[in-house]
Amino acid sequence: MIKKEEEVVAEAPPVPAASSPAAPPVRPPSSPPADEDRFSMDGLEGLTMADLLGPASDRRAGSAPAASRAAADAAPAAASRQARTVDDFDFDEEAFLAALDENAPVGTTGEVVKGVVIGMESDGVYVDIGGKAPGFMPKSECGLGVITNLKERFPKGLPIEVLVTREQNADGMVTISARALALRHSWEKVRQLEKEGKVVQVKVSGFNRGGVTCDLEGLRGFIPRSQLNEGENHEALVGQTLGVAFLEVNAETRKLVLSEKRAATAARFATLEVGQLVEGHVASVKPYGYFVDLGGVSGLLHHSCITGGVLRDLREAFQQGEAIKALITAIDPARGRIALNTALLEGPAGELLIAKETVMAEAEDRAHRARSLLRQQEQDAG
Repeated sequence: MIKKEEEVVAEAPPVPAASSPAAPPVRPPSSPPADEDRFSMDGLEGLTMADLLGPASDRRAGSAPAASRAAADAAPAAASRQARTVDDFDFDEEAFLAALDENAPVGTTGEVVKGVVIGMESDGVYVDIGGKAPGFMPKSECGLGVITNLKERFPKGLPIEVLVTREQNADGMVTISARALALRHSWEKVRQLEKEGKVVQVKVSGFNRGGVTCDLEGLRGFIPRSQLNEGENHEALVGQTLGVAFLEVNAETRKLVLSEKRAATAARFATLEVGQLVEGHVASVKPYGYFVDLGGVSGLLHHSCITGGVLRDLREAFQQGEAIKALITAIDPARGRIALNTALLEGPAGELLIAKETVMAEAEDRAHRARSLLRQQEQDAG
C-alpha cells in the first residue's frame, strides 16, 4: 500500500505554469537592450518628479559620486593653479602706469598740444602730437584769414601748437585747429585791453543799418551808430581808422562791441593813477556821496571818505557846483569808475568841516603825505 502511494506521488503531474505568478522574460546579458525598450515610457504613467528622484536621502547619497567625479576632474586644474604664484601675473606700479600712459588717448577737446608737421593733403595737414595716430588739421582751421599755399605755410618738420577741437575717432585720430587757438589768444588779449581801459585803433571794414564793422586782433568788432562821432554818415567811414574803446567783450557769445565816443573817456582814464590829486566840480549830491566831474570823466566821493569827523549832512562839507580837490584811491577803467577821498587831506579828524578852505589850499602839500600813507597801506595789504 505504501509503495503505491509513493508511486502516486512520483507520478503526480507538475503544477501548471499558469498557476504561479508570471515572471518577465530575462534577456541574455550579452545582448544590449533594444532602443524601443530603452526609451519606452511604459510603467511611468502616474509617477511624479519626487517618485522619479526618490527620497531626499537617496538623492544626497546619489550625488556623492557625481561630486567626487567633479572634484577628480578639477584636481589637475587646481594643481596647475597651485603651481603658479602671484608674481607670474603681477607687475610693479611703474609698469602699470606706463601701460596706462601707453594706451591713454592723446588730446581732449579744448586742450592745447604741441606737435610736428609730418604731411599734408589738399584738404588739410597731418601733425604728430604723440598719439597712436596723427592729428588732422582741416585747411579751414590752419589759421586766421585765407591760406593759399599750405605746403609753404606748413613745411614738414615745422613745430606747431594747436587746439584739439574733436577727440580721437575709432582710428585714434584727433581733429586739431591752429585757427581756434589763435582766436582764443585774440580773445584773451582783447579782454586784457578792456581791463586796462585801453584805446585801440581799428580799420572800418564794412557797414550795415545799425553801425559799422571792423577787425581787431583777427576778431570781428561792431561799432553802433550811436557810438560813432559821425553816425549820420557812417557808410562813408569804410576804410578809415578810428580810435575806439570797449563796450562789451564776450568770447562765449562772440560779441565785441566798441565805441568811438567812449574813446575820449578812456583816454582821460589813461592820464589818471591812484594817489593822484585831481580837481573838479561837484556834479550831483546823492544820499551816498558826491559825483565829481573831473573833465570828461566822473569820480565818486563816498560819504565815508569825506572826513574823519562826524558828518550829519552831506551839505555840511560841499555844495553842488562847488570846486573840490581830492585824492584818487581806486580806478576801474573797464567799469568807468574812479574812487575819490578828501579825508586823507585832513590833519586832525574833522578838519574839513571847520577849516575847509585851509585843507583845500594846502591840498598839494598834504597829498604828498597822503600818498605815502596809501603806499604803506598797499604794502601792508600785499
